[in-house]
Amino acid sequence: MPDLKPKPKVAFVCVHNSCRSQIAEALGKQWAGDVFESYSAGTELKDRINPDAVRLMKELYGIDLEQTQFPKLIEALPPVDVVVTMGCNVTCPSLPCKHREDWGLDDPTGKSDPEFKAVIDQIERKIRKLAKEISSRLLEL
Repeated sequence: MPDLKPKPKVAFVCVHNSCRSQIAEALGKQWAGDVFESYSAGTELKDRINPDAVRLMKELYGIDLEQTQFPKLIEALPPVDVVVTMGCNVTCPSLPCKHREDWGLDDPTGKSDPEFKAVIDQIERKIRKLAKEISSRLLEL
């Protein structure tokens, strides 16, 4: 009998919700959509997603962040099971969840394309690892 339990909800949180967390939301949908639902949000609001993130995600994955996502505050999140902070070196407000982790990623804003792509690659690897941990029930959710 198939498992009818709803997919866990994962929130990727960063200060401005304009770069790393947006990339993580998109790659979560791309690479782990069968395992968990992806959301992103920030504690402060930018008016748009980082243009370099938009450009590189189109180039690398064919994903147009501006067509599918927008910056939002953490208050816009549904109740989530997992909170992943990107490594913003700030204290994130407490969001109720069953599991929390910090990915400690450098902010690629304003950096060269190779440096930016290296952060995107780190995010993809971490998304795949998180999906594997959730699907194999290594995380108790």
